[in-house]
Amino acid sequence: MTRETSMHRLIRRRPLLAATALLAPLPLAAQTAFSRPIRLIIPWAPGGTTDILGRIVAEPLGQALGQPVLVENRTGASGNIGSDTVAKAAPDGHTLLFGSMSTHAMNHALMRSMPFDGVADFTPLAMLGFAINTMVVHPSVPAQTVPEFIAYVRANPDNLAYASAGPGSTNHLCAALFESMTGVRMVHVPYRGGQPAVTDTVGGQTQLFFSAATQTMPHVEGGRLRLLAVTEAARWSRQPNVPTVGESVPGYEMAVWYGAFGPKGMDPALQQRLNAELNRILMTPAVKERLEGMGVEMAPESTAAFGQRVRTDAEKWGALIRRLGIEAS
Repeated sequence: MTRETSMHRLIRRRPLLAATALLAPLPLAAQTAFSRPIRLIIPWAPGGTTDILGRIVAEPLGQALGQPVLVENRTGASGNIGSDTVAKAAPDGHTLLFGSMSTHAMNHALMRSMPFDGVADFTPLAMLGFAINTMVVHPSVPAQTVPEFIAYVRANPDNLAYASAGPGSTNHLCAALFESMTGVRMVHVPYRGGQPAVTDTVGGQTQLFFSAATQTMPHVEGGRLRLLAVTEAARWSRQPNVPTVGESVPGYEMAVWYGAFGPKGMDPALQQRLNAELNRILMTPAVKERLEGMGVEMAPESTAAFGQRVRTDAEKWGALIRRLGIEAS
């Protein structure tokens, strides 16, 4: 073969080599690059636990991804409006959701019409944490423990009122499950949100409230409410002397979680990168300490484990809601 023939063949191969290079798999960083600001949708009003989580995580997540993360509160329809925005967005990672157990595992059973499927229409990204959920009573209630409370309500059926943030809220489901498992009868007083519900419990208009420690503990510490128990399966690490409801009512459990989601169809590499970044940020000492001080406990999970949790809870709470005949207003 002459030197001239070899040169011609090399020249003819260059376009082919270039095309092959374009088809080769991109490095992970290139596959998951972000080209514009990222919208982080919070489907609840400012000031709630989900909103606080979003605003704590947004800045370090933006630094990790190389683009600012802009928190956007899109409220209404028990979290459905904001969640639906993400369900219908492009699955490119530029629109994310910080949702909760209620939007993804409860609303489908509470509402007659849903704009999305809380499981099938989203890509699970990361577990953000559990909000420690408390059972508190007004000091006028003559009960220091859960068994004493049960005995008191049995002796006074339909006389004690419990507050909630509305029909189908986690507050409502906690109390409805408690009634179902203990056989006690109480009066449900729904409010338009957790803040007026806790305010009226502090004022004595209602006597019982199941809610996140972020809402109740300032009043417990001030002597305005009495903490009887937490609703998780295990005791709260920061209040180890406080029992769980399940210690007195075997099988009772309500663990309220918050999670990060994207639209369905996200690239697995992008899903894994966001999972890794969120888990890392949540476990940094400053973020972890701040959230645990608010009553939010970290529980990093893989995308597969978190996805399984969402599916399991959707089945569990959907069945309970239908059995109790609860509907959102």
